[in-house]
Amino acid sequence: MEPRGIIVTLIIGALAGWLAGVIQRGAGFGLVGNIVIGIVGAFVASWILPAIGLNMGGGFISSVLSAALGGVIILVILSLIRRA
Repeated sequence: MEPRGIIVTLIIGALAGWLAGVIQRGAGFGLVGNIVIGIVGAFVASWILPAIGLNMGGGFISSVLSAALGGVIILVILSLIRRA
């Protein structure tokens, strides 16, 4: 990834983390924690979704939605680990 792509992924991840925290009420880690989860989710989604053949299209909205999906998946996994 080039530096510009990493910066865009960080911005999209921050938005997606906030959105994932709104979707997963009660499973969040606060605003800053959810933003970090969203950033990690953006990287995970950019790696996993194409590998499984899921293409949400191009553009800003689809990038935020796929990163939010990755963030929600990570929040679900972390909430399951936290409960155990």
